[in-house]
Amino acid sequence: MNDIAILIGPLIPPLRRYARALLRDRAAADDLVQDCLERAVSRWHQRRIDDNTRSWLFAILHNLAINRLRSAARRRPHAAIEDAEDAALVRPPCQEDVLQVQDVLRALERLSEEHRSVLLLVSVEDLSYAETAAVLGVPVGTVMSRLARAREKLSAALDDRSTPLKEPHLRRVK
Repeated sequence: MNDIAILIGPLIPPLRRYARALLRDRAAADDLVQDCLERAVSRWHQRRIDDNTRSWLFAILHNLAINRLRSAARRRPHAAIEDAEDAALVRPPCQEDVLQVQDVLRALERLSEEHRSVLLLVSVEDLSYAETAAVLGVPVGTVMSRLARAREKLSAALDDRSTPLKEPHLRRVK
């Protein structure tokens, strides 16, 4: 059991970051990481000794996240406004850095799941192309092409200055 803790322990923060990026909800991401770790420990004997533990855990997390997102898409969330907490109805302060981060997050949301996953694994989690290919179960060439397209689409979305949050249009009233 000690070798499991030694191998898995340092990977928990990157798993949490990736889960938060995929689900955009801290509590749901923590639950996802917990499920991932539970599955990894319970199926430790199924892991190939020559496989990279990091890639294996990210693959488990990714597959669990996809399953959750698909099941959530089938169900429509519903909450009465009376039941909503005040914090959910309050907007954060409008500061330039916050707006830029929101623009990047919105641009990431507009990417397809395949492009977003590749971009997050390579750019944020610093996985190699081979590790990313193993996590997603696709060839390395597919990872490279998806990454190039994801970067192009993200850049194009961020260059699109037509949204009012980017450049507010002020007019003079006499």
